[in-house]
Parts: sequence; structure tokens; C-alpha cells
Amino acid sequence: QVQLVESGGGLVQAGGSLRLSCAASGNIVGINAMGWYRQAPVKQRELVATISSGGNPNYADSVKGRFIISRDNAKNTVYLQMDSLKPEDSAVYYCHADDRTVHPPIMNRYWGQGTQVTVSS
Repeated sequence: QVQLVESGGGLVQAGGSLRLSCAASGNIVGINAMGWYRQAPVKQRELVATISSGGNPNYADSVKGRFIISRDNAKNTVYLQMDSLKPEDSAVYYCHADDRTVHPPIMNRYWGQGTQVTVSS
């Protein structure tokens, strides 16, 4: 099994910054894409950012220019640097990692436990 442990959430004022970390461990075969989703109360879980194994990032329009996703493959860790935070960014943030297998060629998506981000106005 693969486990993802998140850290870095908390309470900040609008305009502040947080840096989330998500480290994968366990029986890792080879991690491909990693990313972050978030879910606010009564809302659907939405994609925040994703990053390919080659380091190519993609962002939701709502966070472009404010958030930066990065990864350290040697540490099996993905980060989310969040700047210029807004109250509407408040949510539980979940990281994911896609771990591939060779035979059979199956891709499994693993999820972190979630970390709360609260931005006060």
C-alpha cells in the first residue's frame, strides 16, 4: 500500500501564504502524476493543481498566478505554495499520487488524509 501524509494547513489572514506538503511512502512502484484537490462545505471536490512526472503543471483558473505546485521525486513529495490567499480558498485540501504498476498495467490513485486551510477576511 501507498500512504500519503499531508501537512502545512492552518489559519491565515487574507493575503497571507501557506505551503502544503504531501509525502508518499510505502510500497511505491513508480509515481506518475501528483496533485491537489480541495473541497469546501456543500461543494463538489475540485481540482486545484496537478503536476506530471516530468514537472509540467496545470492549475485551476481560480488559482493561476497565486499558487505554485512543485514536486521532489527523490522524496516522493508534492508541494503547493499558496500566496495571496483569499477567503474563498478556504477548504480541506487533499493531495493525490498516481502509482503505476508494470504488469498488469494498472494505475492506482492514492489520497492524503486532507488538511484544513482557513483564510480569514
